[in-house]
Amino acid sequence: MSRVVIIGSGIAGLFAALRLDKAGHEVIIITKQRPEDSSTNWAQGGIAGILDKTDGEGMAAHINDTLACGDGVCDEEVVRCVVEEAGDRIRDLLSIGVDFEKDGTEFHLVKEGGHSTRRILHAKDATGAEIERALTNAVDSSDNISLRPHTLGVDLIQRTHGNPEDGIKGIWCLDLGTGNMNAISADAVLIATGGCGLLWERTTNPSVASGDGLAMAVRAGAASKDMAYFQFHPTALMAGNDKPFLITEALRGEGGVLLDNEGLIKYRAGHEQPEKYSFTLKSSHHGSLATRDVVARACDQRMKVTGADNVWLVTDHLDKTKLHNHFPNIESKLNEYGLSLGVDPLPVAPAAHYMVGGLSVDIDGKVLMENGNEIPGLYGIGEVACTGMHGANRLASNSLLEAVVFANRAADHFIARPNNNLEDVPSWRAEGMTKLEEHAPLVRDLETLRKTMTDDVGIVRNFSRLQRAKRMLELLSIEVDLIWTKSLPSRELVELRNLILVATHITEDAIRRTENRGLHYNKDLI
Repeated sequence: MSRVVIIGSGIAGLFAALRLDKAGHEVIIITKQRPEDSSTNWAQGGIAGILDKTDGEGMAAHINDTLACGDGVCDEEVVRCVVEEAGDRIRDLLSIGVDFEKDGTEFHLVKEGGHSTRRILHAKDATGAEIERALTNAVDSSDNISLRPHTLGVDLIQRTHGNPEDGIKGIWCLDLGTGNMNAISADAVLIATGGCGLLWERTTNPSVASGDGLAMAVRAGAASKDMAYFQFHPTALMAGNDKPFLITEALRGEGGVLLDNEGLIKYRAGHEQPEKYSFTLKSSHHGSLATRDVVARACDQRMKVTGADNVWLVTDHLDKTKLHNHFPNIESKLNEYGLSLGVDPLPVAPAAHYMVGGLSVDIDGKVLMENGNEIPGLYGIGEVACTGMHGANRLASNSLLEAVVFANRAADHFIARPNNNLEDVPSWRAEGMTKLEEHAPLVRDLETLRKTMTDDVGIVRNFSRLQRAKRMLELLSIEVDLIWTKSLPSRELVELRNLILVATHITEDAIRRTENRGLHYNKDLI
């Protein structure tokens, strides 16, 4: 029996664990909070896919929509692979117990920005939570899968120190309950840690999204790819809530429209369909249902021109009962702030949402080095990985699909070529290190980092701002490294170290770009 350590407990990690378990392998899942604190659990919209494998026209349309959204950067082979495997993987989720919404005997499908038709399965407006529930229940019933919550992966252990070509043999991790550093040996490590939305002051991501998996893989010799492409979701609630709350794109798919203050006044006075007054029409004839890069930039530009803190999402022209039935999670959250679907204009603004770039991986999820060779025993799946599926801009609701397809492919790759050579792994060396007593510098550095990324590496960029961010990141890296070399690891220190490294890769990739594509928009390149 081989042992695989999986870092992360979202859809990618849990699905891969079940696949490996079915093949008879031991699986250890580590996650730094609870399983339900993953980004998967926060996903509202759904999972895009064509269930009928004979529907060639439907799959071709899904492929074309994905390629168009990716703005010429997608790997077409990967896109075809994911779309063609969608039906099988969605049926796997159904067999595990995921309960997607139905309209009679048929699945209720929704449409989101960039999609030419309704092809998105959902569980009302809490699809991720439903998938997480079913997968977690299945994992809990397995004897070969052990789940270790409150365990933070710190660094990968190489078979030969300093030589990624020899592969990975384990991981050092921090027990957040005891503060102890533990070493776990593994025949393979599968990274499924999600993204890094915490780099920005406003994000829809959970508090675990600090880029840990990407950073530890890079330190072990992995290459990153397309890091300049980071997706901002156009519609996060801005109603005095401390943390942005995502308003799913499916609401615009049902007819919700974005307006600025002027458009809202005209709509209320004119009694016509609100889309006529949407500022988004100046950016795309698709208006409020254009792709996320276009809509987010339009919102950002409008807010900067008018000085407003938000734009408005209006739904009062839609069927109120239908909205409440399809979006109960959103309605409940809105009610906390005295708002209601089908009645009130909703204050929204863009927020950091999804890391489209990530670890460079091949079509089986194997992590690659800069020279294109794989790091033996290391896989990356889900948001942490850049597979080529999303190109320069992720099409809505393709992320859960990509995650489950690549989880299956990575697991199958290991199952077909299993290692069974567990090696002894060294203990974490802590001689001369002391417990960090003063956390104030870390707090200040994190605030500086997030403000730098928000101001200088946001939706709209320019070279002078990017260079400023690079200089600030270099200074932060030096200061945090000084603390790191003298201190025992803590969650705050590990996360800050990782965030700075990931921010550096995003910024440097943005500086290297010579054209605007998808999510990367530099005013100096217009």
